[in-house]
Amino acid sequence: MKKIVIGLIICGLVIAGYFIFKDNNKDEQKLTKVKVGEVTHSVFYAPQYVAHALGYFEDEGLDVEILLTSGADKVTAAVLSGDVQIGFCGSEATIYIYQQGEKDYLVNFGALTKRDGSFLVSRENIKDFTVDDLKGKKILGGRQGGMPAMTLEWALNSNGINSDSTDIDTSVEFASMSGSFIGGNGDFVTLFEPTASELVNEGYGYIVASVGELGGVVPYTAYNAKKSYIKENPDVIEGFNKGIQKGLDYVFNHSDEEVANVIADYFPDTSKNDLINIVKNYRDSDSWFTTTYIEKKDFEHIEEIMKNAGHLDKNAPYDKLVDNTFSKER
Repeated sequence: MKKIVIGLIICGLVIAGYFIFKDNNKDEQKLTKVKVGEVTHSVFYAPQYVAHALGYFEDEGLDVEILLTSGADKVTAAVLSGDVQIGFCGSEATIYIYQQGEKDYLVNFGALTKRDGSFLVSRENIKDFTVDDLKGKKILGGRQGGMPAMTLEWALNSNGINSDSTDIDTSVEFASMSGSFIGGNGDFVTLFEPTASELVNEGYGYIVASVGELGGVVPYTAYNAKKSYIKENPDVIEGFNKGIQKGLDYVFNHSDEEVANVIADYFPDTSKNDLINIVKNYRDSDSWFTTTYIEKKDFEHIEEIMKNAGHLDKNAPYDKLVDNTFSKER
């Protein structure tokens, strides 16, 4: 009996040792460091934060660091300089870089959001809002040549409103738009969440419309990297895409509350109820693609929006600026 007890103890120690070794070995696995420059910090990017929070990138051998790099122009500059390996911003930024003649240009290898993620905040509470309510008004629309301002202009023009009859102010820095509006500038402002809801909660305005619903489907916020980086690091790009895909799958298969719980630490200043409502608003606005695949017609719609705003003369080649190798088709 004594020998049996001793044997069981030894067996237990061996099993415990195995799992301790396994866990330690997992912790010691060398992960590839990847820095991602994100254009803004918003619940709009919930699938990305889900992937980060739930360890989906680590599962693919990646140690991903997400760095706020406000403005698509600053994101592309960071990617080109090597300060970050992956950029996360509007696809229009990669078109600008290509048109400028950059040899090691930026290639979009995966999309996350499928429409503009900003909401139109009005100083007045307008019931039954229509685009006509913007006639003769001043709107803080974001950086000139940026997607929020161009999408808004396209939405106005496609609804028969001439750009000259509405003042879209592009002089205010993206990060300063909320403060400028609070200070009395403009009749409307376009803001991402949670900033839009924070402004409403503080009594400075009312959300009256989703700019994304007005602007149509585009690869609005996509991941990009230098052409050379993608060629030299296909495993990193593939693993990153798989992590994002898992994040998308989670969001589409879980409730607003479950998603809010996962990403809560990324938005410590936003209440639980507000976070749930914001996730719901983005879901109701059909904000996310089901896969990271970038379709040609959606990419061409971005170019249509850019042309309408006078920031593009001719289309850039889809087959050069989009690499769907690492994405599954929808």
